[in-house]
Amino acid sequence: MATSLSLENDSSLAQGYIKVNGSTAATLTTSGITGNLVGNATTATTATTATKLSTASGSAPSYACRAWVNFDGTRDTTGATSTANTNRFIRSSGNVTSVLRNAVGDYTITFTTAMSDANYSITGSSGGQNNTSNGAVYQNDQNSVKSSTAFRILTVTQAGASVDTPQIGIAIFGN
Repeated sequence: MATSLSLENDSSLAQGYIKVNGSTAATLTTSGITGNLVGNATTATTATTATKLSTASGSAPSYACRAWVNFDGTRDTTGATSTANTNRFIRSSGNVTSVLRNAVGDYTITFTTAMSDANYSITGSSGGQNNTSNGAVYQNDQNSVKSSTAFRILTVTQAGASVDTPQIGIAIFGN
């Protein structure tokens, strides 16, 4: 079943308003189209939120990343190099509140909004500026169980030694 979108020009509407599929419940602004449009982003007074991703039946579904973070395992929240077990410097993130260093290469990542359960999937990468700080990312289930609000990861070298790396990226998919 094909779905179409038609934008209509109606000179009787005030400047900035548009008709979408026959409805005038949308406004065109410099940041995009806003309104109650199913499947599109809507703008609230101070924040932008998006509706859930939907998929068409009969084809492979699409799943959105539920949380992600890009952080520096070698720096604290001020950006200063630190080996203390404190929160780490987050460069950018979505649905991640904090990254706590528990020990060398051992981090707890906490969600802003909890997942519906702990059956999500974690993927990640880590690295640095030279071979001594390259590391692989592993789920750290030996020290704690993954929950709907947080999980732990380990970054380790090829030799299996824990290491803090300056470039760590994590993405979470699931419920």
